[in-house]
Amino acid sequence: MKVFVDGQYGTTGLKIHERLKQRNDVELLSISEEHKKDPELRIQVMNEADIVFLCLPDQAAREALTLITNPDTRVIDSSTAFRTDDAWTYGLPELSPLQREEIAGAARVSVPGCHATAFVLAIHPLVQRGILPQDYPVCCHSLTGYSGGGKALIEQYETGSVSDKKDSLTSPRHYSLNLDHKHLPEMKKFTELEFQPVFLPAVCHFYNGMVVTVPLVTRLLNQQPGLQDIHAALTDYYKNEAFVRVIPLDASKGISQSDLDPTLCNGTNDAEIFVLGNDDQVIVACRLDNLGKGSSGAVIQCMNIMLGLDEGLGLIL
Repeated sequence: MKVFVDGQYGTTGLKIHERLKQRNDVELLSISEEHKKDPELRIQVMNEADIVFLCLPDQAAREALTLITNPDTRVIDSSTAFRTDDAWTYGLPELSPLQREEIAGAARVSVPGCHATAFVLAIHPLVQRGILPQDYPVCCHSLTGYSGGGKALIEQYETGSVSDKKDSLTSPRHYSLNLDHKHLPEMKKFTELEFQPVFLPAVCHFYNGMVVTVPLVTRLLNQQPGLQDIHAALTDYYKNEAFVRVIPLDASKGISQSDLDPTLCNGTNDAEIFVLGNDDQVIVACRLDNLGKGSSGAVIQCMNIMLGLDEGLGLIL
């Protein structure tokens, strides 16, 4: 099968190339850097491919889609452009028992954002099991590596003078302070919440990795569940998943500061869910690699499903 990465020199595109070049079951089409602005060659390669990965900004992704005229070319997009579009399939196989089937037969798959992936994995099962009311006033916080900001932010962190910025690059920095983060629409849609969560992310001085935390007050939940009830619901929901692991409650009770290190899933396609706190107040936390399960790993996982291959091919180290 022939695959092509449009936007192969961006952060996500480079990671996809890195993963695919180790495999001999797909033919990785490419355009040399000197010809990357040749529009005719780009169109030719895109329509020759069985699967095209769009690793582009939103508007560029929309424009690129118009260039694909081959009805047999399937598309996996990593931008925000199509994530809430009903004509596209949301590329989170663990969302529901039927999601893999939808991805397998889809011509157009939109891979979730990194924050959204962690949030949906943490919250969606609780809504589905009737524990979390759909009108619950959900709050969410995220600590993430600077690679999620793309080339400009990476350059700022890796070449900027910390002394000139009075340590601003070494401290966590909150952003999207107007509470308008671009992942919010999909976070609402794919958890089936009635309202968008109050979401405040913070970028930190490490390259990749993230932890998303959601605090819950159990007296406001349906049937006032305890810590064990919430943990049991999540454990049961993901019991057959290879890439989502709910940390045992005994291990969570003895957790230390270092155990929730945002970087401990780096280099994998894993997502780890923690249930912390007590019967009155619970924190559901999800850790993943924003460049793994949060982007390139999810892309490869969806590609494997669409091609009828082992889902973990090229993902399990």
